[in-house]
Amino acid sequence: MRWWALVAVTLGTFMTYLDNNVGNVALPTIQRELGLTISGLEWIASSYILVFAGLMLVGGRLADVFGARRVFLGGLAVFTLSSLAAGLAGSGAALIAARSAQGVGAALLTPTALTLITQIFPEPGERGRAVGIWSAAGALSMALGPITGGFISQNLHWGWIYLINVPIGVVTFGLGMWAVRPAFTRVRRRIDLPGLATSAVALFALTYALIEGQGAGWTSPEILAAFGVFAAAAVAFVLAETRAAEPMIAVSLFRARVFTGGLLTMGVWSFGVFGIYFFSALWLQNVLGFSPTQAGAAFVPMALVMAVIAMLSQRISARIGIARTVALGMALMGTAIYLLSGVGADADYADVAPWFLLYGLGGGMLVPLTAAIIGGMPKGRSGIASGVLNVSREVFGLLGVTVLGAILSSRQSGSDQPPLTAFLDAYQFTLVIAAVVVLAAIPVALYSLRATHREEQGDAPQAAATVGSSN
Repeated sequence: MRWWALVAVTLGTFMTYLDNNVGNVALPTIQRELGLTISGLEWIASSYILVFAGLMLVGGRLADVFGARRVFLGGLAVFTLSSLAAGLAGSGAALIAARSAQGVGAALLTPTALTLITQIFPEPGERGRAVGIWSAAGALSMALGPITGGFISQNLHWGWIYLINVPIGVVTFGLGMWAVRPAFTRVRRRIDLPGLATSAVALFALTYALIEGQGAGWTSPEILAAFGVFAAAAVAFVLAETRAAEPMIAVSLFRARVFTGGLLTMGVWSFGVFGIYFFSALWLQNVLGFSPTQAGAAFVPMALVMAVIAMLSQRISARIGIARTVALGMALMGTAIYLLSGVGADADYADVAPWFLLYGLGGGMLVPLTAAIIGGMPKGRSGIASGVLNVSREVFGLLGVTVLGAILSSRQSGSDQPPLTAFLDAYQFTLVIAAVVVLAAIPVALYSLRATHREEQGDAPQAAATVGSSN
């Protein structure tokens, strides 16, 4: 029963991650058929991310108050119905509204997934394997998204990009009703409305600024106002939490080195993954001449390696410790990014594949970090901890796209070389910057996840659940 429950939780999360990138390849087709402007097209992708990131802390808190199972099934229902609406949308406004509703469902569904895994698998060794399977599905979604979107846009109506979620969602809901039955004891009695409101406003404003900053200009009144709203709401959130009887995020959580250091390390990982996927897709098409479907297919071997290593990572961490496993993963990723920067314009996939595979190998070794962060949370805090973890992934991922994008654009616009040559030079320079950022997370991982006494005795899976409370 427990492993069927894991299938349901994994399928639900898989759909939300797939929706992050499945539609990108089909955007030109959607633009033609719905008569959208570039701005409207951007909002089809951005509205989902904006609402998803803005409400994830809310989803985590609701899971702690009402129970992860209820919130998971509710989010799954919202996501499935809004996917149906998106697939049947006949105008840009209807599609953007449906995509926003999908973001609401994803924000409820995603943070509860990790909470359910900790409840369904209380034994640390089994929980580590379950998190590995769950993470492997996330890696596969990165590969299948572009390919699925490309195939549908070339062979079917674009609406099937979203309609494909409907049968999966119905099956997952039925499976979840049957198999997902963790014991529920109310551990949080108050919703903390001030915390919910201020956190949502802060995350909406920050996400909006990161999405729109490149196009509107980082110093434009619109973007400066968004950053200002973020800062004011963040301060209001901190003040509200210090006075709340049952705060959403207790400040004490950030005193645990595995929580704070783990979030930072995971954020840097997301920075690298989002940035590399986005700009490498452009590079494969604009410089190496790949079609959209070929560019999507180029990521499949990397994602498969990442998925396999994700499922094996618990064994690796049991042998060398969580800190060394995560640090080694970051080292492999950083090295792969740096070596990728040396690939020239006359290269083919054979020149790219080794570094993509090395990157996937490193990325899969980050799974024990997730198990350590969530497993180390006190009872009743796993929901909000999952929300914080997912927020860090989304926000740092957007930072990866926007910051690296700003560097790439600045370098390219300042060059007097032909456009393709200028893009390649800027892309290679940006990869070097990304490699330095990823490699800088190695000492953070080694410090924050350094071995506890139990790890030193070779009990890494158990340590994954206790390291967070060792301080």
